[in-house]
Amino acid sequence: MTDPMLVIDDVGSGQPVLLLHGGGGPETVAPFAGHLSARKRVLTPTLPGWNGTARPAGMDTIGDYAVAFLRRLTDDGLRDVVVIGSSIGGWIAAEMALRDDSGRVLRLVLVDAVGIEVEGEPVTDFYSLDPRGIVEHSFHDPDRFYVDPATIPAEQAERQRANIATMSEVAGDMVDPGLRGKLAGVRSPALVVWGDSDRIVTPAYGRAYADAFADARFELITDAGHLPQLEKPDATFAVIETFLRQTSASN
Repeated sequence: MTDPMLVIDDVGSGQPVLLLHGGGGPETVAPFAGHLSARKRVLTPTLPGWNGTARPAGMDTIGDYAVAFLRRLTDDGLRDVVVIGSSIGGWIAAEMALRDDSGRVLRLVLVDAVGIEVEGEPVTDFYSLDPRGIVEHSFHDPDRFYVDPATIPAEQAERQRANIATMSEVAGDMVDPGLRGKLAGVRSPALVVWGDSDRIVTPAYGRAYADAFADARFELITDAGHLPQLEKPDATFAVIETFLRQTSASN
């Protein structure tokens, strides 16, 4: 992969998996990469504008990111791609599937994704939360993951602030009012995975996301929040592996 504007970690071999992180950066999806790369080729981009990477002019919306990644799959001749997205990465994945006119996306996995509007289930105003509030909304066991901001190295703290600023510019309030009604047009089978303790976007929001697709199933991970791959990796991997195996067998 040669596009200098897309920083992509490429490991393993086999069926390609595109792994899209959320606002917390690529480390939040590292468990997926470690698990899947034993049997698949896992492509983990750093979203442009995160972790100090360049964000090209014109890459201003989630849709712009979706177009860029679809173009990359086309340029690299990749087909039958499983796209897994966490949080805003899930939103990008959904937008990719909507725009996929050439059949690049074979399967879609959304993990506690944002992006749709669900009446009565608003997306939490992430930007208004202090560090403790972010952890409490994001995890079933916040004490396990909370890090006192005073102990974070200055460089890391600045990177986190820059990532949040980029997310605010690109994703805004994390809702596209028109998206939900379009998802019935996605033909790729989808799996929507949700932590039962997610307070950023609730399980009811997740069920509405799954119901919006023509072909989707919903799986709830107990004792997990917005990042079940970090809190309950084995349970999260198990439902994804089952989905991929079953949908492959049905082809």
